[in-house]
Amino acid sequence: MDQSGIRVIEKSALYETEPVGLACDVWFYNQVVKTETELRPEKLLRWIKNAEQSMGRIDRGHVSPRNIDIDILLAGDAVVQSEKLQIPHPRLEKRKFVLVPLAEIAPETMHPVLHKKIGDLLHAIGDEHTVRTAERQ
Repeated sequence: MDQSGIRVIEKSALYETEPVGLACDVWFYNQVVKTETELRPEKLLRWIKNAEQSMGRIDRGHVSPRNIDIDILLAGDAVVQSEKLQIPHPRLEKRKFVLVPLAEIAPETMHPVLHKKIGDLLHAIGDEHTVRTAERQ
């Protein structure tokens, strides 16, 4: 682990996804990273918010384009419901742009609330938005 107390275990490919719920022509990049940490979820969230800020994130509201957006999707089989943090991430099972990269690296992982495998959630999704592997620049 590095000084942050977070170690990257695995990364999905980088994906380009068409905007969902936004009226814009800019596509987004999405990737899922599996990590190992001893940080509690709330402390990990604080670390993430500091990292986003150091990368120049400006908060323009909940559903708006931004240069970086890091979410905690799952934390093992933990379920967290607080004002600032929900794990598993809300609407995870409805978002193809999340499920495609997540299923790439963790298809057998069980959703701790729905009790379904991530790969099965992806196959059952009705989302028609395009998610494609990003071309290397």
